[in-house]
Amino acid sequence: MSAVYIAGKSIKQGLSKNVLKNVSFIQIRFIRKEKESRYLGFYKRRLPSPEYWARKEKYRSTVLKPLEEIPSLEDRLKELNAPDPVLDRKIDIGFSRSEKKNITIQDRLDWQKACKISKTQLSDENELRKIDLATIKKDSFELEGSVQLQNLAEHYGIYSHLYQHGYFTPRVPLNIRYDYDEDYVSPVHSGNILQASEVSKVPNVSFDSKPDDLWTLVLTNLDGHLLDTNSEYLHWFIGNIKGDNLKSGEIVCDYLQPFPMRGTGYHRLVFVLYKQNKKIDFSSMKRSIPCLSLEQRTFKTFDFYKELQDFLTPAGLAFYQCIWDESLTDFFHDTLNMQEPIFEYIEKPLYIKPQVHFPHLEPFNLYLDRYRDPKEIKKEVLLKRLKAIEPFQEEPPMPKYPCLHKPDNYLFSWQKRDMYKERMRYGKYRDLRPHSVYPQEDNQFPYLTKA
Repeated sequence: MSAVYIAGKSIKQGLSKNVLKNVSFIQIRFIRKEKESRYLGFYKRRLPSPEYWARKEKYRSTVLKPLEEIPSLEDRLKELNAPDPVLDRKIDIGFSRSEKKNITIQDRLDWQKACKISKTQLSDENELRKIDLATIKKDSFELEGSVQLQNLAEHYGIYSHLYQHGYFTPRVPLNIRYDYDEDYVSPVHSGNILQASEVSKVPNVSFDSKPDDLWTLVLTNLDGHLLDTNSEYLHWFIGNIKGDNLKSGEIVCDYLQPFPMRGTGYHRLVFVLYKQNKKIDFSSMKRSIPCLSLEQRTFKTFDFYKELQDFLTPAGLAFYQCIWDESLTDFFHDTLNMQEPIFEYIEKPLYIKPQVHFPHLEPFNLYLDRYRDPKEIKKEVLLKRLKAIEPFQEEPPMPKYPCLHKPDNYLFSWQKRDMYKERMRYGKYRDLRPHSVYPQEDNQFPYLTKA
């Protein structure tokens, strides 16, 4: 190999390296200029250095913020949905809290003395003492019960539905009970759940009042209107009640039992007790008795209170949640003379791949059930359930320990798994569970849930 060839080869390699270096440097420089021009709007060579660096620092401080300084999605949603201090301001439309009495030292000494006497009376184990629950409930309501009831009503969205931006603190406790039969009653607490069959009769309402006070009692369903979601159904309206005697009042609208439609979940039924400062003429609001027209029972509490806010002040509140049961089917047909509305969620049919003769890695029992008629599977489960039910006896509850007995060792794994599902009422055996109003979770893998 000659020296001329070696020298030529080295010169060629040196030229190619220099060319590549220059080309890459030009490309990098061009890319940098393009990036700078994007956020600065000018090329570096066209700006003086101080102005260029000032714009660059401003860009870094405004656009290229660190991740810690960038607000999260939750912060942005809070900022967007923040209530307006003027438009969304809550207005108290009820009675103010009564001022506390000045407690003297003698009052405290008398209270301590009474506590000691009651303690000695209750300390005797051989003698039973009866406690007046009505007095305890009244004292607890005056201390914290009214505020707790207000918080519950805000949690269930009752104030915003009834009065939009208005609210009130219940000052008069309402005792409401539905007579279920001769032995049992269904009381109304703060949002408890009652079935439609339990509230079919007129409730017994009592409250503390002076003999000359005038009251108005209204019962509405906030979630039951079929046509207008912003309207309510009026179930009971009595005005000009003198004292605590409901029979002395004027029946504006007679009682109609709540009728939550099937598939609509829980409906909020709200009792509101208004105090009147004078006798009110309700002739323009009167409905026919009995009133079975849902159109006539359409009601808006906001419009009602807006019209009579100078004469009415809300003072008492009680509410419960009502749910559909089988008794409403006859109620819609016989009483309201209409077809029972049923609300169902129609899901898209699940896509199932075409069946093959030899499925790979598929449990054959589940694979075959996938291609069976669902009505046939439900019929098979229903027959199993009917075998365990006596026609004239109450349906037995689910066993407390369904998997207490070990299955036979000579069973296959898929048979044991199917027996486990049948005992626990999972999967296709869900219909073996006793009838219950309250929803039950179908958790097939309890060991995966957190403790």
